[in-house]
Parts: sequence; C-alpha cells; structure tokens
Amino acid sequence: MPDTFTRFGSNSGQPVTRRDGIAKVTGTATFAADNHPDGLLHAVYVPAAIARGRVADLDVSAAEAHPGVTHVFTPANRPDLAGDPDDKPTRFSFRIEVLQDDTVRYAGQPIAIVLGETLEAATEGARLLSPRYEAQPPRTGLDDNATFAVEEPGFGAPGDTVLGDIDAAHADATISIDATYETPPQYHNAMEPHAVVAEWDGDRLSLDMPSQALRMTCAAYAHLFGIPAENVTLRSPYLGGGFGSKAIATGPLVLATLAARAANRPVKLSLTRQQMFGPVGHRGATRQRLRLGCDADGNILALDHETLATTSTFETFLESASNASQGLYTASAIRSAHRGVRLDVGTPGPMRAPGEASGSAALECAIDELAEAANMDPLDFRLRNYAEVEPGTGRPYSSKALRECYERGATAFGWADRPRAPGTMRSSGGQLIGWGMGTAFFPSPMFAAEARSTLRADGSAVVETGAADMGQGAWTALAQIAADGLGLPLDRVEFRSGISTLPDGGVAGGSGHTATAGGALHAAGRDALHKLGELAAEQSESPLFGAGNSEFEARDGRLYVAGDDTRGDAFADILSRAGLSELQGTGSASRPEADTRDYAMNSHGAVFAEVAVDPDLGQIRVRRLVGAFAAGRIINPRLAESQLMGGMIWGLSFALLEEARHDPRTGRIVNADLAEYKVPVNADVQGLQVITVHEDDPHVNQLGIKGVGEIGITGTVGAIANAIWHATGKRVRRFPIRIEDLVGI
Repeated sequence: MPDTFTRFGSNSGQPVTRRDGIAKVTGTATFAADNHPDGLLHAVYVPAAIARGRVADLDVSAAEAHPGVTHVFTPANRPDLAGDPDDKPTRFSFRIEVLQDDTVRYAGQPIAIVLGETLEAATEGARLLSPRYEAQPPRTGLDDNATFAVEEPGFGAPGDTVLGDIDAAHADATISIDATYETPPQYHNAMEPHAVVAEWDGDRLSLDMPSQALRMTCAAYAHLFGIPAENVTLRSPYLGGGFGSKAIATGPLVLATLAARAANRPVKLSLTRQQMFGPVGHRGATRQRLRLGCDADGNILALDHETLATTSTFETFLESASNASQGLYTASAIRSAHRGVRLDVGTPGPMRAPGEASGSAALECAIDELAEAANMDPLDFRLRNYAEVEPGTGRPYSSKALRECYERGATAFGWADRPRAPGTMRSSGGQLIGWGMGTAFFPSPMFAAEARSTLRADGSAVVETGAADMGQGAWTALAQIAADGLGLPLDRVEFRSGISTLPDGGVAGGSGHTATAGGALHAAGRDALHKLGELAAEQSESPLFGAGNSEFEARDGRLYVAGDDTRGDAFADILSRAGLSELQGTGSASRPEADTRDYAMNSHGAVFAEVAVDPDLGQIRVRRLVGAFAAGRIINPRLAESQLMGGMIWGLSFALLEEARHDPRTGRIVNADLAEYKVPVNADVQGLQVITVHEDDPHVNQLGIKGVGEIGITGTVGAIANAIWHATGKRVRRFPIRIEDLVGI
C-alpha cells in the first residue's frame, strides 16, 4: 500500500488548551519530590563553602551521633561506582563530582551526603559535620586565569571557523567598528529544583527524577552503576522547567542513588534553591570582541567575532557565542573564534538558547553600531546585508521567511516613525523613549525518537512515547500530532509519556522535541493505518475491499479511498471483522543525512523594543516588545505563542536583570536565591505581542516543524540594548544593563 495518508488533519494548527493544565492548577500533578515510597530516607548533601582548596576535616562522629541520622558518606567511605565518573557515556555527559577525593573545585560542590529518617534530621546532621577547609585564592573572573584553545571541537567545545580572507576584508572596509561586550554567568532556576527518589531492587533501579532525556539518563546511570540500561526505570511525568539543565546526570543526584544502594532503602534528595547555583550547570560568562567593517554603501565586508568564555577547571563547556555570526548576515569574510578560561566554578552547560543567546546579544548590538556608523537605519542595514544562503556554509536555507518577519514586526511596531537620532523621543512625563530592534535566530535540530500507536476496538487509540514535558505543553502538541497521524479526533486519543519503559522519545532540548517525538508519533499512526488498510482491502464486507493499491485518507475514525467519500469504513468495524481487539503500529523519526548535509535549517525572527529611561534616575522600563517569528509549521498556536513570549521575557531578563555574582574572597555566589538573583515578574512586562509567520518547509523534517522554545531570547536582548542607546545616546556593552550605567545621562 503506498505511503499516501494525509499528514495533517483537523487537530494540528488548533489552539488546544493544555492537557496537563488542570492537574497542575489543582495540585494533583506528581513531580519527582512528591513521591514517598515506604521506608524512605531523606538525603541532604553538604555544599562546599569555598571555591578552591580541600576539605581538611569533617566532624563525622557528631553527625552520626544525631538520633535521626542513619548514614554519613564522605570521600573516606563513599561506596565504589562501577563506572568512572570522568567518563562520558552519552552525548550529554560531563565529568561529575561524587566525593572522589577531598579536593574542592567550586563553591557548592558536594563534599558529603547525610541520610536521615526525616528531612530535619538529615539537615541537622549535615550541619553538624562542621567542615574545615584549607582554602586557596579563588578564580572566578574572566581575567583570573590563563586562556586556552579547544583542541578537539565538539559538544561544548566550539572551534574556530574562517570564511574568506578576513584580513583583506578588514583592509578594504571604509567604515569599521571594534567593540567588546560582556555577558554574565546565569543560572537556570527552573521552578522545580533538581530532585530524585531512588529505589533499588537487587540490580534494578527505579528513579523518580525530572529528566529532559529519559532513555539517555537511564544509559548514564546504567554506566555508573554497572547494570544494563534496561534495568533502569525512570519516571518523569512532569517537569517544573528544565531549560537544558535536566538533560545531564549531576553529582548530587548520582550520590543520592549511590546512597540508596548502600542503605538498601529508598532515598530522596531535593536540592534547595541555593544548591541550584553550582553543581547542575549554568550559562558561562563571556567577553566578546566584534570587529565589523563595511563599504560606503553599507555592505558588510568583515564580520570578525571572538569569544572568551568561562568553564570549570575539570571539564570543558564553552558558550559557542561566536557561532551566532555564521548564520545571519552576508559578508565577504567571516571569522568565528573561541577561547576558554578555567575558573573555580561548576561546569557550565546548555542553557536555553546556548551560544546563540549570548552571541546574538553582542552581534545585534554590533550590527546596530555599524549601521549607525554607516548612517543607515538599523532595519535597512539588516536588509542590505540579508543572506539568501547561509553565509558560513553556502548552503541554501530549507526555508527562510525572515524578510516577512521584518516587515510584519516593523509594521505592527510602527518602526517607520522612528527618528534616526538618539535622545529625541520623550514621553509626556519627560522620560526618554527609545526604539530598537534585533534579529532572532536559532538552529532547528532534530534527534532520534520512537513511538507506538494502538488502535482499539471501540474506535479510540492510545499513543505512547517516552518523551518529556518541561512545561511547554508537549503532552498537548504531541497528542495533536499523534491524533492527526491516526485520523482521529483529539478526544479519542489517549497520550502516554514520561516513563523510560515506553519507546524512546528522544531529547527535549534544542527546540527539537516537537519535531522529534512528534515525527515518531505521526509515523507510528501511519503504520497502524497501513496495517488497517491492508486488513480492510481483504475483507469482502468492507467498502474498501479490493482497494489495496489505492491511496487512502483517514479522518474522524474512518478510512476512505482518496477522493471518494462514498468508499469509507470505520476503524472499529474493520477491527471487528478481523476479530481483533486492537492493532498496533510503530514509528521512528530522525532527519535524513542528505537533508542535513544539503540545507541550512533555522528558525528566524525579528524583535522590536520600546524602552523608557528616567533621565535623572537611570531607571529602565521596557514598555513594548513586538516579535515576529518564522518557525515552520505551528502545531498549537496557543502553546507556540506562550513559548515565544517566555523566550522574549527571558531576553528582557538577560538584558536588564540576570547575573550571578561571586564573593572574590571565597568564590561563593552571593546572590544564590530568587530574592537577589533577579528574574522578571509581571510588573516588568508591559506590552508583549507575538506574531507567527507560516513557513512550508519540506526539508527540515517530515512534519515541517522547526521549534519555538529558544528563538525568542535571541533577538530580544539586542533589541532592548539598542533601544536604550536610541533613548539615551549611550552604548552600554555589558549585560545586564544597570541603573548605574545610565545615571547622569
């Protein structure tokens, strides 16, 4: 039977309300730390209070004397792991700190773990350890250690790329800028802290744990504990946010699992908010130098982007910030370079829009500076240097509707009324008003996934994949795709996910989850329909009898000969005649290698910002944000708009609020809480408008989906910074932009 079932039905493209919404609002959704198996012990890990040195002493006897404490584990008695914690068994693996020795490499590193019958007992036992240290001067700033170059480029280790003769391009440029921008360390701070409930049954391990990559996490734990991956069951039905940090095995959670095996009882560990700053990843700080040059007509000749990024002393993960300059603007020569500096901090990792968020913040400011030097409007300058093929590779785009994003965003914002000169717009209250813009850009990756669809005798279906929902609404959007793959109304489809025993749903990250898991679910539905069609074509009682070589359509629980609505048969009737209670289909999804090789695949967008700056106090308010985004096929406009808004709000946070600060004496983060680590609240967000621009992309994947989770950050940071310049005439090249940067303007 030919592969001719229609791809999309009435479910995709609809703003369906989230399926998990009621459970979360009513408190019935079960997160990892909500699980309480019988015999549970509570774990508390002791974080290092210095950033560099060694633990000289722990008062283990005092902790063990506490009546509620059952176990104390330190480097002196930590049970062995079967796998080397320095190994990288999966694609997203780092060296982890699990009490290998008494060396302290960063503040917040686990130096002991205490188990107690109650959380209070474990907490008190941890306090009684009273660690003493032999401290060394901490290195926590970009200038505090020697720089290094990446030896072998790979995940988290970006190399250098040069296109064209960069020196000649600099020499030929008649207009140039040379500017350096700095971005701070930032921390994920998902609403749900990292947590685990670990329980052993012989050599079988059960984990209740938030995870963005269920099967991959199982493989990592199997490696560390020397058991088959199929012996690890990970349950993660709900995540309270992840943003990249919950795709990687981390030291504290591995230690809790090790403690559970040693104690032969289930163990729960839930990190405090303060403990989220250190061992579970962050966005590393960067210093980026951009040297740009153009000719007298505004054509970019040289785009030279160098990044110095921070990482830990024991692992390498660098923000690939300079790569942002490879994909947006055409130029005679482009150079992207990265260097690292090893500091006494926890290892950075992927954080929403890794690389592109930091890189585009600097790039979009530099583009504006060059546009001003060339005496051109910022939008006109970007259009002058619009890339019709990917600049860094020369590959054609699988689709690119950025021009329409510029046009629709600018029209909605009113950009045509923007005066060129800075400092010329004021509100009725005397505030300085500025308008700025930035281009949004993010790759459209795709991972591998599997799924299963089962048609049932009552005309309903159950679809299954071990996917993750971080709060973005995956349960809803994936169910919509699965229902279309089966030709069923959404309310006839039961969606099962969030446990590793289901088919591998791939990785929820990189804005690729809907395409990846959705592609597998859609394929599984089509496989089930093929089998159903073969059954019907052989049933003499069926209106589809003898139609084995025809094209078929499926909708509303019926199978039709394509183009002939008079020849249709209900799924339930076909199964009943065959004497089947159910029929199962399987599917998988991954991107064809040829498409990956032949096309550049990215989402694009344009963000426009209006800010108000108090001329006396320097206080900044973002009054309006308008974003127009082209991200392939939109499965659920309500959820996509929510994700794009969330990204834009995070961009506001990046531009004006977020920064982790280290005490130079101890290396500890002094604002490791949500009182001092600033993130936006409702009062910080005033006017916010999202526009989605449709794209038909036959190459990015079978469903034409690109992803919307991260692109919203990438244009917003630069748009706000550029608007502040337009309001004040002052360029601030360090993020976050603060009141003190603008006082006295």
